[in-house]
This record gives sequence, structure tokens and C-alpha cells, in this order.
Amino acid sequence: MGDEIASPVFTREQRTQYREKVQRCLDVFEQMLREHAFEIERPLTGLEIELNLVDEHGAPMMANAEVLAAIADPAFQTELGRYNIELNIPPRPLPGDSAIDLEDLLRWSMNHAEERARSLGAQIVMVGILPTLRPEHLQGEWMSANPRYAALDDAVFAARREDIELDIAGAESLRMYSPTIAPESACTSVQLHLQVAPEEFAPHWNAAQVLAGPQLALGANSPFLFGKRLWAETRTELFLQATDTRSPELRNQGVRPPVFFGERWVTSIFDLFEENVRYFPALLPETTDEDPEAELAAGRAPRLQELRLHNGTVYRWNRPVYDVVDGAPHLRVENRVLPAGPTVVDVMANAAFYYGVVRMLAAEERPIWTKMSFDAAHANFTEGARRGVDAVFYWPGIGSVPWDELVLRRLLPLADEGLSRWNVSTAVRDRYLSIIEERCKQRVNGSSWQVAAVQAFERRGLDRPQALTEMLRLYMAGMHANEPVHTWEVPG
Repeated sequence: MGDEIASPVFTREQRTQYREKVQRCLDVFEQMLREHAFEIERPLTGLEIELNLVDEHGAPMMANAEVLAAIADPAFQTELGRYNIELNIPPRPLPGDSAIDLEDLLRWSMNHAEERARSLGAQIVMVGILPTLRPEHLQGEWMSANPRYAALDDAVFAARREDIELDIAGAESLRMYSPTIAPESACTSVQLHLQVAPEEFAPHWNAAQVLAGPQLALGANSPFLFGKRLWAETRTELFLQATDTRSPELRNQGVRPPVFFGERWVTSIFDLFEENVRYFPALLPETTDEDPEAELAAGRAPRLQELRLHNGTVYRWNRPVYDVVDGAPHLRVENRVLPAGPTVVDVMANAAFYYGVVRMLAAEERPIWTKMSFDAAHANFTEGARRGVDAVFYWPGIGSVPWDELVLRRLLPLADEGLSRWNVSTAVRDRYLSIIEERCKQRVNGSSWQVAAVQAFERRGLDRPQALTEMLRLYMAGMHANEPVHTWEVPG
């Protein structure tokens, strides 16, 4: 959800003060990286899942405040749209059978939340973009009651000075304008966190950037938006366009968007924070009373709240995170590439694959990013999002290679070895990596299943809205069964 703010309105004086405070925070952060001890005793992982609420007809249900009150669990929080909620799992270590314990916890939490939601006539859907969402659903009172969201909406349009244009061409095309950032609420994702030592951040971030394209080919789950079939993972392009603070003229000048893949490999986490401060104007310029220099001089870890708040409004697909827990500072790579769903076990398989491969790529003597241009990694990201199970990537030492061949030949063995080095049990590796293997062999992910199911219903004579509703009904049944998506039947 991001850090809370007190007010959605900011003065010019506040913006000037905020810019100065952010620079002070950045200077202190640089000093901490040189001199301060960070929490690295045991690497921890974290998980966030964004979810959708629907009514009995499968339409978005604008009732997150009521549903969250019924769930009554602080692990569930609000999100941008009133039909969105988010599940946050506390950090935990990877070794042993921890992942299976986490799967059990996720299923229990989801089932508990579903039961409470149903008491209000709502149901929970874990999917990258809710396929039954229509533009008319995002009119009126669509936004959650949180000053942060209103402030973001105001800031985006203050920068743009015109409506947001959505223009996405895929299997079909969508072009429309929006007077609010409401379309961003359609983007529901899984966020994977990995705590690392300062000297290990750069290789892990670079590795995560390399892996982003294959992640999307494996896990794409957002083929439909506003009734149109667009990209395999439409969510990535929608998020870019729905939060874009740039007018067309600024885009033509090369100004960077807030949703940012990046433009170079890094040598330190400082590179990314410094880029954020240098390139991106503040969207939420709220300052605190903390004196970061004094806190550091006193031997305490400063919160650097202004720097953290600014970082939270630059939406990198692999985001750098600085945080302080129980007085100890730590660093994380936050992987934001994957959509939510289709099932808990699919989410866990995606996570296991990511953590295992990143561990190995980051440890290579001659890292893969020294043999691959950053532009190639970005092209792979776009290819995975556009084409999903039809993606073809560039990979050093191979050249052009279909995604399934790359995963089976190169990346899956790395994932197994990487998890082994994390001391993850054989049972965990076998359970989750076998799901990745079968997805590759059958060339099925959530997106390809959704498309196939909708096409089957349309062949029966249903129109697109009806087909999407029927597909969602089957999707939710598969989601609750927690059987991997590659095992789901397509209606005949």
C-alpha cells in the first residue's frame, strides 16, 4: 500500500522543503552504506498479494472497507480501488520446509478472508487484472478512503494537465481517456521481497532485472482489460500508462515515467536512490521532524522517511527498499514483476523459481549482465509481457530462444541449485519446481488458460462480456481448489 500521509494537499513551500530534506536523506544514506552496520544475519523473504473483490455476478464490488472490517486481520489492508485489498505476509527465512508452511498460512488466510467476505456478499479473486472490470465501474466512488490515493491522483494530473490516455495494442486494441488514475487500480500483483547485505544488493538487483522477462512468460495472468484481449500480461503496460505524469511532448523529450524498468546495470543500491532523486519530481512531498544527521550521529538508524516516501512513488519493477525494523536498518530487493494468482500454489512456485534463479545469477563469477546489454533485458521484459507463452528471448550463449526451452534447459536447474544453497528442503524444491516444469512442457500459464476458456465460450455463442463472466466463474473454482493452472481443463 505504501506509507501513509497526513494530507492530500501540499504548498509550494512544502515542495521546496521536501526537495532539500530528500537530498539530506540521500547524503545520510550514502554515509550509512560506507559506515553503518545493516541487518544481514539471516536473509529474509517477504510476500504481498493484491486481491480483487467481486459480487455474486462477478462484477467488481466497491466494499473493501466493509470487507476489511469483517476480516479483522491487520495482515489485510486497503489498496487503491474500493474493490481491492492486499494481503501482507511477515518476513520469514527460506530454509527447510518454510515455503510449505507459508503455503498453508496463505491458504488459511485466504480461506478465512473469503468466508468473512462472503458474509457481506463479496468474493475474493486473485488475478492480475479482473477480467470483468469495465470502464463504467471506475466512475463515481471508486477510490479507497485514504489521503495517499487522493494525493497521488492530484499529483499525477497536476503534472500532466490533461486526461490520461490508454493506448494498448495487442491481440485486440484499446484506446480511451481517463480523468483519474482509476485504471491503475486494475493492476493487482504479487511482490516478492529479499533482504540482502549492502554489498550483495547490486548483483541481486541486476539478476532480478535479467530474470524479469522469463518471469512474465511463466506467470502472465492479465490478458483482458475492459473487455479487450491485449497483452499476455497487460498489467505491465497498463500500470505504465495509468500513472504516467508525462504529456506526449515530455515523452518525446525522453523524460522518464514513474513506472520505470531502468536504463543501466548498477554497482550499488545508492545508484537507484540517487537516480530517483535526480530524475523524478516529488509526488507526495510530506516532511517529518526527523533530523537524519543527528540520528546517525547518535548511533541510531534514521528512518529517512522522505527518501523512503519518494522511493515509494517511483514504480520500478525491481525496487530498492531501505527500512528500519526494531532499530536495525536493512536493504531489500522488491520484485514487482508478477501478477497475482492464479492459485496459492502457483504463486509459491513462481516465488521458488525467482528466489532460486536470482541466488545463482547473483553468485556467478562472470555475471550474465556483463554479457548482455541492459536494453536486451528490457526487450525481454516487454516480450514476456506481450507474448507470454509465445515469447522468444535473447540469452547470452544461446541467442534467440523460446521461453520454455530457456527455462527447462538453463533456468530450472539454476533454480533447483539456488534453492539448495538456501538450504531449502528437497520436498519444497520438488513440489514447486515441478509445477514450473509442467507449465513449460504444456506451455500454459494463467493468461493462456484465460484466453482459451474465453474463446471456448465464444464458440458456444456467448458474447465477450458473458464469456468473461463464465471464464471468471471457472477461474475462481480453480483458484479455490489450489490446483496448478496448467492442470485446469478448458471448457469444450
